Amino acid sequence: MEPMEKDRRVPERYEPGEGCLTTAVRLPVRIVVLVLVVPVRLVWDAVAALGRAVHRTALRPLGRGLAWLWHTLVVIPVAWTWRTLVVAPLGWLWRSVLTPVGRGIAWLGRGLGVGLVWLAKALFVWPWVALWRYVVAPVGRGVAVVVAWLVRYLVVVPARWLYASVLTPVGRGIVWLVRGIGTVVATLVRWILVVPLVALWRYVLRPVGRALAAVVTVVVREVGAAFGHCWRVAGIISRAVGRFLGAVLRWVFVKPVRWVYRTVLTPLGHGIRNGIWRPARQALRTARETIRQTRQELRRALFGAPREPQRATAVPPRREPGAPGTRTLGSSTTALTKD
Repeated sequence: MEPMEKDRRVPERYEPGEGCLTTAVRLPVRIVVLVLVVPVRLVWDAVAALGRAVHRTALRPLGRGLAWLWHTLVVIPVAWTWRTLVVAPLGWLWRSVLTPVGRGIAWLGRGLGVGLVWLAKALFVWPWVALWRYVVAPVGRGVAVVVAWLVRYLVVVPARWLYASVLTPVGRGIVWLVRGIGTVVATLVRWILVVPLVALWRYVLRPVGRALAAVVTVVVREVGAAFGHCWRVAGIISRAVGRFLGAVLRWVFVKPVRWVYRTVLTPLGHGIRNGIWRPARQALRTARETIRQTRQELRRALFGAPREPQRATAVPPRREPGAPGTRTLGSSTTALTKD
């Protein structure tokens, strides 16, 4: 048994490393995958940038506006209507009507239930309990004793003798015969079917499967690594292309437009504002004021000056202390201070 156990030991793992198959598969796979991945990555980056711009400039403000409109025009009115027309009336109905009525019905039901239960016990339960306790139960116990004695001596004792004296020896013989036939069949199945299949699996199918699995594993691993590497390389290329296009757009369009705006349009706009727009507005304001005054003069010349409304009689102001005409200790006019 010891040599067979030594042969069945699991072989030790090989040291990790890259073989010739890995090196031969990696470079062509990466070249093909890079050619396929770069256009996809460029399109992906462009679509992602466009999507972020659309989301930032259009979809997000639109969503916030629609949410505010929905909350203001639908949620708040519906909630107020629901609370006013449904919740408040139902709450009042529940507190003022249904709760007292339910409590009364429950109290009445408890009283009626207790009475009906007591009446049902008195009419139906207690007579049957007495009949069962004093008549049926004793008769049943006697009948059970007689039936048990008859079953024991007419059924159990003969069945036990039949099992011990007849069925047990016959069963042991049948078991011995079946066991022998099973042993022979198992031996034949083992040497005719199991042993050849085990040898086929151990010495043919398993080595071939391991070789195929190793090849497939190397190919799949290298393809996945190539996709990851080429996706990163395509991202670098996409960023470089984007920066180049941005620089070209900035030098071809943005900087000339900015220069034209700063050096031409801004001074021109200031000149138009200071030389034309402000004097025109001032002249228009002056003309408007002149027309208004002329219209007032014409109205006054044709219809006369408008009549001023009568004002209420003004109350003479109270004299402040120290004002001229006020009484002082030196200018008293009383009889006590006259010379």
